[in-house]
Amino acid sequence: MHGFLLGAVIVCVLPHGFTTEDCIKAVLAKRDTVFVPEGGSLSLSCDIQNCGEAWTGNWVQTYSGKSDQTLIDNSDRHRVTNVTLSANTTRLLLDFLSVNKSDEGFYRCSVQWDQGGTGQGHFVYVNVTAAVTKRMFWHRALVWSGACVCSFIILILARCLRSEVRPQPLPRPRIIYHRDQPHAPANPQPPVPKKRTKLSYKAPARSEQRTEVVYADISQDALRQQQEAVREPASSTVYSSVKFS
Repeated sequence: MHGFLLGAVIVCVLPHGFTTEDCIKAVLAKRDTVFVPEGGSLSLSCDIQNCGEAWTGNWVQTYSGKSDQTLIDNSDRHRVTNVTLSANTTRLLLDFLSVNKSDEGFYRCSVQWDQGGTGQGHFVYVNVTAAVTKRMFWHRALVWSGACVCSFIILILARCLRSEVRPQPLPRPRIIYHRDQPHAPANPQPPVPKKRTKLSYKAPARSEQRTEVVYADISQDALRQQQEAVREPASSTVYSSVKFS
């Protein structure tokens, strides 16, 4: 019985002890820069990890180059609210209903713990830009929508034309030569004498040379004298006369 009661006490006490040891009080907020147009709305937040302890939190504003802090209270343009996320965590919200130029600056959460001590989150810089009118917004929206519709129609037409038109072979280029006619000279120049060309002469081949025939006219007296010369001794001398024609 004693052991059963001891076990029940451990089961009830240990979870509470572990939760208390694991929870650390802190203000969770990241450093950031926010751009908002003048006249617009904005919401800033930070998480307060209180571990079940009572606390008091506020949003403060600090201007650039100044150490003074301004406490943000609920007003016509600002709302400070709390949202419980869990038993140990609460979210502190700052809502800007209508931002003006005086809202530009640094903002952060500041917490005062009931058991003593304070906690502060990182700074968030709010940059207020020029206001954008509704007319300008609608004008930009219409221009953008019109551009998208026109691009879509052009793409459809281009695809239809590409599917209908078949590629044809390119015609061969025709090359035309144009000769410029020379202008007649005012004073005609005398003709230039042509150079004489040397005629090459080749000697005819031996086979092509003509055979010349020589006819001899021998008289009967000469023949008789030759016959007698044969008969007479060799000492006699015979003269013959040969005529060539």
